[in-house]
Amino acid sequence: MRDVEEGRSGLGGRLDGPVLSVWAKYDRDSDGWLPLWQHLEDSAAVAGLLWDRWLPASVRRLIGEALPGGETDGRRLAVWLAGVHDIGKATPAFACQVEQLADRMRLQGLEMKSQSALGADRRLAPHGLAGQALLGEWLEETQDWGPRQSGQFTVVVGGHHGVPPQHGQIMDLDRRGHLLRTPGGSRGLWRRVQRELLEACAEEFEVRDRLEAWRSVRLSQPVQVLLTALVIVADWIASNPELFPYYPQDVPRTGAERAVAAWQGLDLPEAWAPVEPEEDAEGLFMARFGLPVGAKVRPVQEAAFELARSMPEPGLMIVEAPMGEGKTEAALAVAEVFAARSGAGGVFFALPTMATGNAMFPRLLEWLTRLPSLEAGRASVMLAHSKASLNEEFAGLMRGQRPVAAVDMDAAAPSAWRPSDGGRAAQAELVAHTWLRGRKKALLSSFVAGTIDQLLFTGLKSKHLALRHLAAAGKVVVIDEAHAYDTYMSVYLDRVLQWLGEYRVPVVVLSATLPATRREELVAAYADADVQGPGVAEGLAAVGAAEGYSLLTAVAPGGTPVMRRPPSSGRGAPVRLEHLGDRLDALADRLETELQEGGCALVVRNTVNRVLETARTLRERFGDANVTVAHSCFIDVDRATKDAELLRRFGPPAKAVGRPGGPHVVVASQVAEQSLDVDFDLLVTDLCPVDLLLQRMGRLHRHQRGAGQGERPARLRQARCLVTGVDWDARVPVSVPVPVRGSVAVYGEHALLRSAAALLPHLVEGRPVRLPQDISPLVQRAYADELDGPAEWAEVLAEARQRHERGRADQVERATVFRLDEVGQAGRPLFGWVAAGAGDADDTRTGRAQVRDGRDSLEVVVVWRRTDGVLTTVPWLSDDRQGRKLGGLELPRDQVPGVLAARTAASCGLRLPIQFSYPEVMDRAIAELEELYVPAWQANDSHWLAGQLILPLDEDCQTSLAGFVLRYSSSDGLEVRRA
Repeated sequence: MRDVEEGRSGLGGRLDGPVLSVWAKYDRDSDGWLPLWQHLEDSAAVAGLLWDRWLPASVRRLIGEALPGGETDGRRLAVWLAGVHDIGKATPAFACQVEQLADRMRLQGLEMKSQSALGADRRLAPHGLAGQALLGEWLEETQDWGPRQSGQFTVVVGGHHGVPPQHGQIMDLDRRGHLLRTPGGSRGLWRRVQRELLEACAEEFEVRDRLEAWRSVRLSQPVQVLLTALVIVADWIASNPELFPYYPQDVPRTGAERAVAAWQGLDLPEAWAPVEPEEDAEGLFMARFGLPVGAKVRPVQEAAFELARSMPEPGLMIVEAPMGEGKTEAALAVAEVFAARSGAGGVFFALPTMATGNAMFPRLLEWLTRLPSLEAGRASVMLAHSKASLNEEFAGLMRGQRPVAAVDMDAAAPSAWRPSDGGRAAQAELVAHTWLRGRKKALLSSFVAGTIDQLLFTGLKSKHLALRHLAAAGKVVVIDEAHAYDTYMSVYLDRVLQWLGEYRVPVVVLSATLPATRREELVAAYADADVQGPGVAEGLAAVGAAEGYSLLTAVAPGGTPVMRRPPSSGRGAPVRLEHLGDRLDALADRLETELQEGGCALVVRNTVNRVLETARTLRERFGDANVTVAHSCFIDVDRATKDAELLRRFGPPAKAVGRPGGPHVVVASQVAEQSLDVDFDLLVTDLCPVDLLLQRMGRLHRHQRGAGQGERPARLRQARCLVTGVDWDARVPVSVPVPVRGSVAVYGEHALLRSAAALLPHLVEGRPVRLPQDISPLVQRAYADELDGPAEWAEVLAEARQRHERGRADQVERATVFRLDEVGQAGRPLFGWVAAGAGDADDTRTGRAQVRDGRDSLEVVVVWRRTDGVLTTVPWLSDDRQGRKLGGLELPRDQVPGVLAARTAASCGLRLPIQFSYPEVMDRAIAELEELYVPAWQANDSHWLAGQLILPLDEDCQTSLAGFVLRYSSSDGLEVRRA
């Protein structure tokens, strides 16, 4: 047990008198408290440890380059700002909040009104803003700094609670000096106490002799953001009473001893220190990805690796290559080179959906275990989306992580591991660190796989945005499936790329089907073309006009783009296209003919309703066992099972088990487009934008099955794609095709007609689509500025284009409302940086709606209601890996369900379809769902089910909701019809 006077050293040793009574932290349960000087010393110590052991070299370098003393100055500045960040707590506006601690200060002469007497005005002086004002005043009055010069430093203090102050807030506080110092006899003492703390911090944290040199510094806005984020992290760690105990619970010890014990208890994995690989491309790919002996690295992989090595400095690389060419492995190889050359401390792999994120996560883990720079080391890893905790791979990493608490420095130290010891292997230890969980800290892990939303949030004005910038600034960022993001999302992505370029963050963009105009926009955003010199416009024009496929485009921040055109691997094959009418009986007849010798067909529909209608018809013809359904309206656990089953049966020949020999049809929605390595003998697809149609074609004859595809049925050895979902009117190309209404609702008429026009030579003239040679020409033709199509289509195409352009303009206008501003000029403080923002940003239903253009949607947890009224988990679930039963587990309403039952129920999340996205229907649905409100499930220890909307199914797997009848099955998912 200790008192404030005991064991003072460091900062506390420089202080005496009333300043020691100023408080910073208070715990109402234990009555423990912490003096301000102690919290400032703790925060400064943590900032120094973060700088030395956790912050990536690239971030340290960027901060150091802004200062005359380089990284030495950078460390001093970070420690000092963390050491003064809470100076605003030495004010009446803050100190009045805990009466017994305020009385203690009053006894020392620091008079103040009570919290109620200060009234609403007190809210105009939050301690971050008050600290910014006090630090600025001290710099200007004692160090001869001007207001503009001090603002770029003090804004770090003002913004350490997540939102930098706005000019109006600063002016409001300027007019209310009584909130900073009580008027009257004690005003001078308040001023003296504040000055004593600031003077002591300048001495203790060794910046006194640097302030004159820093007076002429112009900090870039990215550097201001990084310093703010570092102070936030240091403050959060130093505010954890498990690490930094309050008085009087703490034992007498020095501040240094206190910090060492806390850091050991926190046990953060240190920054990754990558080493540039010495191997050639073939050696590297064999070592990192386990290529079999004799296997050859594909040309695009080798070219990307060599280009990364040859760039003057790491920057942006866009990899355009066919489906199945190993772009993911190429990206990881480039990331390793970029990280070593830039000093990045990790990798963030951004993917379109949670499903693709889940699929990528084990591949990322496998790569990490093969990195020499992580041998016998530790690395923090994270699966970053809202349902990550339900992923088995990630949940396995979370198990066994101990709570964060300070280490007893007097306890016996654990013995060092020796190679002869059992039970531990000297390889990379991958951990989902306890402290790095949560929506605001998760991306601070070194290696992250997550949804693209997590990256787009970096461009959204939101609270604690600086933390997302720190997370991205220290990594190599990989953006997969870049063609999948619409205009609304691209508005955010382009702004994010501009900031990443300013941070000099290496970025790798992957796509099989990227329009040339989009390629040019990505390069321009990253290279910040608006502020570049001569030659940049010509370089960008060349990027937009580049032909050839595969194609690599690279540019360093502020540099001139370069391009490489690696040869094809020769793995492609010609695909014959045919148009097919949209009648279901015609589809069934055609499939019956094509599959008479056996074979596996994939039918891709653009809406879930069309999937289910098609499956019903085909089951009448082929039988239930020979038709499989896959779409997005399955509960999470069933969706994961479906994906695994598709991979098991229709995956690569060396891995697939149980591929059907007789006729089999998989009817799927867009879930079949991305990141599933499945292979079919025949493809039928609704008309869709041409880049997506090419993605679908990537599931056709994806792998070699015997010489000349001889292991496929004779009729299906030639790859064929039947395009339907359109009224072709049998007079193509004279008549304008009419896409079905559902497809128009999803993609818009303009994109569908442009796709049909680009495909006409293949549909009408019988020219096969040569993969990969025709991928880029088809994409560029469909997305070119000039309208393309038969003369008879011109009027309809022009009208569709006008509607499309109006829609795009509307998307851009709406996206810019909360979009982060461009990087301001160096020296301009971050005041108002996230003003008029969106509040908190997270990967929830509401959070995703901020960076994706679409109607809001409802998510529910599906449970089973027995005839006796008891709620259980749905009964058809398989046992888990430990053999524990998951189906039919009771969910008591009078208490929190057990962990296994609650987690299993949470794994049955379901996003309701678009019918429930209209405001009046959604409001009615929520009201009805809230009738099953279980108070016991809202407790603090019910994190799996608290706040969830529960949808109970009866024993016939049915329920009614908002005027609709819902029916669910594990084979077909959710079906919805009007009551």
